[in-house]
Amino acid sequence: MAFGDVNDSTIREVERIQAELIFNYEQFTVFCSWPRLGKLLFRDRWKRYSNILKSQAEIILPLIRTRKKLKQKESKQSELVSYTDTLLDMKMNDDHDQEAGKLEEADILSLCSEFINAGADTSLTTLQWIMANIVKHPHIQAKLFAEIKAVVGEGAEEIKEEDVQKMTYLKAVILETLRIHPPSTFLVPHAVSEDAELLGYRIPKDTTVNFVISLMGRDPKEWENPMEFRPERLLNRGENGEPDRVSDVTAYKMMPFGSGRRICPGNRLALLNLEYFVSNLVWNFEWKPVDGEGVDLSDKEEFLMVMKNPLRAHVSPRIK
Repeated sequence: MAFGDVNDSTIREVERIQAELIFNYEQFTVFCSWPRLGKLLFRDRWKRYSNILKSQAEIILPLIRTRKKLKQKESKQSELVSYTDTLLDMKMNDDHDQEAGKLEEADILSLCSEFINAGADTSLTTLQWIMANIVKHPHIQAKLFAEIKAVVGEGAEEIKEEDVQKMTYLKAVILETLRIHPPSTFLVPHAVSEDAELLGYRIPKDTTVNFVISLMGRDPKEWENPMEFRPERLLNRGENGEPDRVSDVTAYKMMPFGSGRRICPGNRLALLNLEYFVSNLVWNFEWKPVDGEGVDLSDKEEFLMVMKNPLRAHVSPRIK
């Protein structure tokens, strides 16, 4: 999605350097808060950070330049439009000069880096939490498989994008996971632009405000038995009594993607990816706990809230 069609070895290189950046994120934040002083006090750390950025540029800039050359050669728009293509087309002003207002290579590299880490790591972490809950609750896995079968029939080899749009229980399973296990404890910090009052509390202008989204989804005042994994709680029933849609609670009772104008711009893409992967994993394989082991849903905070003990499962092909 970021760079178009690239080979597997390049993907691994991008993955390696992006992982190195994100795993060292906390150590490097000092250079945002105290840039000049930080470079003097933490010289070795600054050197390591600079080397990582240099390696990142050596890996990613050639991919950006390849897309730029491809766009210049093609007489018509390619069927595959990558994120880089859209950034190369972007202009920051209305100047008639074709090159004025274009993003610099460094800007495109930074935005692509953000796109990859924000989109990939959060989705992968959530996918592991979803599969862990599915392994821990076999009745939910059975119900999910039955829904998939009812939508695609016996002989389907792959669940497609148009199929998952018809799977209400699948959507509820994913949202229930995000309710209990949102990828982050907090949203990105916000600030109030003018004095405000909320529930009797005065919030002065320019105060930094944070939202503890992990507690919102587990609030016993809003959710009955909040730590119980029960996707059915998110289903609305139609006139015939059957679940026909998922409750719209993500704007006020849980906020895995934030809310309002500053909601995560990738939320629909993230949900679509999760629906696609979860449905295909359940459709093609039966997931069970490893013999003698349970599923530990304890978490720990790294860059995201991850499983303290990563999921181990026995996976066997389904005979359909």
